[in-house]
Amino acid sequence: MTMQAEMTLEPTPPAAQLGHAVAVVFSGPEQLNVQKLALDAATDEDVVVDVHWSGISTGTERLLWTGRMPQFPGMGYPLVPGYETVGRVAQAGRSSGHQVGSLVFVPGARCFGDVRGLFGGAASRLVAPGARVRRVPSDLGEQAALLALAATAWHAVDIAVPELIVGHGVLGRLVARVATLRGESPPTVWESDAGRRVGASGYTVVSPDSDGCRGYRTICDVSGDSRLLDSLIARLAPGGEIVLAGFYSDRLSFDFPAAFMREATLRVAAEWRPSDLDAVIELVSSGELSLDGLITHRANAAQAADAYAAAFSNPACLKMILDWRGFL
Repeated sequence: MTMQAEMTLEPTPPAAQLGHAVAVVFSGPEQLNVQKLALDAATDEDVVVDVHWSGISTGTERLLWTGRMPQFPGMGYPLVPGYETVGRVAQAGRSSGHQVGSLVFVPGARCFGDVRGLFGGAASRLVAPGARVRRVPSDLGEQAALLALAATAWHAVDIAVPELIVGHGVLGRLVARVATLRGESPPTVWESDAGRRVGASGYTVVSPDSDGCRGYRTICDVSGDSRLLDSLIARLAPGGEIVLAGFYSDRLSFDFPAAFMREATLRVAAEWRPSDLDAVIELVSSGELSLDGLITHRANAAQAADAYAAAFSNPACLKMILDWRGFL
């Protein structure tokens, strides 16, 4: 994978430039820049966050990068990607509900004027409504960037606790961990990539070809592979359900007779809600849900182009974290 990138600003402390941030900008498909952007003015309901870490999504951000992202409200270029951001509150509006110095999780922001925030979290500084921001334990550090995926997993499992999970990337691992907490018995996970079958804790990861079970009551697919529906329907028990928790850029289709004979249900897990985020923050804070072993790669934000290339092309990269502290 080749990435076009231009570094337009050296990492310099922006403390004297509170109205600006350094951000990752997709100016078009396969065009990435790291550049200075003006920030929208903060209101009394907003917080200004100095970002320490942000994560790279290999699902939605890959689609934004390739130009294959389906049309959503706010979609278009140029844009700032990212919805997995952690930082310290630098300024807190009177009605924001936050205090200066708190470590917070920010699920993206729209604060860059004409540059779209989809999802707007990959920047050195953000302005965001305090109601969207969540305080997190200080000792959680960079792992707090995983909270959006943890909330996605919680939301999917809340729909139906899966007996089978398809995919053992970061989201699949989190779905498996949440399902192990909430289910009657540990789930089975399918993973075609032998290198990704490691790292299970309390559940089993197998190759799909080695699993002969055809009676799963609930299957959760996080693969994002639109071609799998027929094979998953074939593994359902009568009256079984498939929860689609991945993100699919291609049209989904399936063979009707097989689904008809099983009276199958297909359900889509939508975006997590604030209550899902609150639930996983509580679980992580109490130690019931672990985020260990999920971050595999890290890079300075100034090298964002190389980091995005590795995140999108290296199968060993479960989660890439950008470190923004050099810009503080």
